[in-house]
Amino acid sequence: MAASQQSNIKAAFWMTGWLATMVTMAVAGREAVLVLDVFQVMELRSLFGFIMLYPLVHMAGGFSAMKTSHPWRHFWRNTVHYAAQYGWLVAVTLIPLAQVVSIEFTMPIWTALLAVLFLGERMNSWKIAAVILGLIGVFIIVRPTAGNIEPGQMISLAAAVGFSISVILVKALTRTDSVVRIIFWMLIIQAVLGAIPAYIYWQPVPDTLWGWIFLVSFCGTFSHYCMARALTHADATIVVPMDFLRVPLTALVGWLVYSEAIDVYTAAGAALILTGNLLNLKKQK
Repeated sequence: MAASQQSNIKAAFWMTGWLATMVTMAVAGREAVLVLDVFQVMELRSLFGFIMLYPLVHMAGGFSAMKTSHPWRHFWRNTVHYAAQYGWLVAVTLIPLAQVVSIEFTMPIWTALLAVLFLGERMNSWKIAAVILGLIGVFIIVRPTAGNIEPGQMISLAAAVGFSISVILVKALTRTDSVVRIIFWMLIIQAVLGAIPAYIYWQPVPDTLWGWIFLVSFCGTFSHYCMARALTHADATIVVPMDFLRVPLTALVGWLVYSEAIDVYTAAGAALILTGNLLNLKKQK
């Protein structure tokens, strides 16, 4: 098997972890922010996530191994990601889960363009086909109605742009920093960024909510670990279209947990998304 194919398979493996944690995060995040302020949920995610990550930090050589030569790159990446994550968590309380994730998938457009402009990646026919089919599938699922754009939809769109910038910065960081180091600085920087607003809006956490907080913390930490590992094996223009599968998966979970309807349009859009991903996993030229 060619080296590029092996790398794509490894990237697909790590993206499976990303998909599982992100779908779980959508449900856990909604349940948590329906009770607590978003700033508090994000602060708890960073603090508990740091505890969960510590075993990997220890195995990687401890805190001394977490030193980076690009502190400002980490800072800007996490500032953008923090804002995008805030918007995403707000959006899941305003519109159906499948719609939040579907709108989020304008992200590959921005990611592909930024990867070409700033990372020197190349767009070939397979990558272009994957993006086009995926976006058509998302459009079919969302079926936007003219003149009826809700605030949650606009917030989701803004979050998508932020996430695309974050992905590009993560890809750049994987060239110099380990995955554990990238996640370490994500948790540290975002905990500092959110400390004051979380303190302002802090309230006691009900006992019944701690399970959801745990899931938010675990998924919010290790989803990024999976994404960063995937980006070490393949270009951003290969990795990101694999994430299209999160649209039908989230639609399914929304139906099972919240009785959010799945119709023929969702099924047709999911089929196009899957086709695009299969094309994208072909040998890259």
